[in-house]
Amino acid sequence: MAEILCNKMLTPDGTVLHSKHHHDYVTHTDANGKEYMLDGGLDYVRHSAHGDEEMFTLMSDDSHEVIREVVTWGTYGREGDQLITHVKIVDMDTEHLQACIDGMRRYPRPAMYKVMQDELEYRNESIAPEGATLEEASTASMRT
Repeated sequence: MAEILCNKMLTPDGTVLHSKHHHDYVTHTDANGKEYMLDGGLDYVRHSAHGDEEMFTLMSDDSHEVIREVVTWGTYGREGDQLITHVKIVDMDTEHLQACIDGMRRYPRPAMYKVMQDELEYRNESIAPEGATLEEASTASMRT
């Protein structure tokens, strides 16, 4: 069964509501005077229904080319001492992706684990010459 990877809404005035986690209830009073709400994060989708909002719910069975550009990962920095920032999967460096995968053994969302694994495979296929690993391609490019 597909899992939710991103839960967003675009209101008529261009405001994007993004519910990131369970019971993350977000609201916005739009320029048109209507109140818009979104809830559920990655567990469920609950939203206002005025009919003029646009929903964007990305699922784990969507194309990886779309997933990598939209899905974010919360990070506290290399040492874990910074305020949380949300980084798109496409913008994470390969070392960070691998560190996240290595640390996810207890993470309860297999879909996010798969997104990161798929991203490493995508990079390997996109960068490495046929038959070479990402590490071999990176080493070869450093020598030239």
